[in-house]
Amino acid sequence: MTTPASKICLLGDFGVGKTSLVARFVHSTFSPKYLTTVGVKVDSREVEVAARGTIKLVVWDIAGRSALDALGMHYLRGAAGLLLVADGTRESSLRSALNLLMQSRSALPEAVAALAVNKLDLVERWEVAPATLAELRRNLPVVETSALSGSGVEELFATIAARLPA
Repeated sequence: MTTPASKICLLGDFGVGKTSLVARFVHSTFSPKYLTTVGVKVDSREVEVAARGTIKLVVWDIAGRSALDALGMHYLRGAAGLLLVADGTRESSLRSALNLLMQSRSALPEAVAALAVNKLDLVERWEVAPATLAELRRNLPVVETSALSGSGVEELFATIAARLPA
């Protein structure tokens, strides 16, 4: 029997840590070198979801941007989930992530979504206020992550996997 697969797209500004989060989740690695994603990079990993068993997350790491163009919308086609990624040290990246969510809703009104606020290892430099995160949590799962340390990364992907339709 084949494992059911779900396409998950990561969206966010350049340099927020999308590629690093995927590398930590799929390969348990982190590289301090910054490599810009060109286009899209696809990876996958199977996860266990309570009462559903194993599902395969096919993770699309889409090049960083603050707005979706026609190509970005094309990459979203068929996605069951959206992981928005913001850099906690750059409040503007949070606005971009929320803007990307609103734009993607026109193409994917039913897709489940979650927000990663990345770079928890630099929390002393965060510009994103705890009150802002508390407000966001009323409508959207928010997970504070660090691709560097791995903190919150498993929780992030487990959160989106658990919300996927059966």
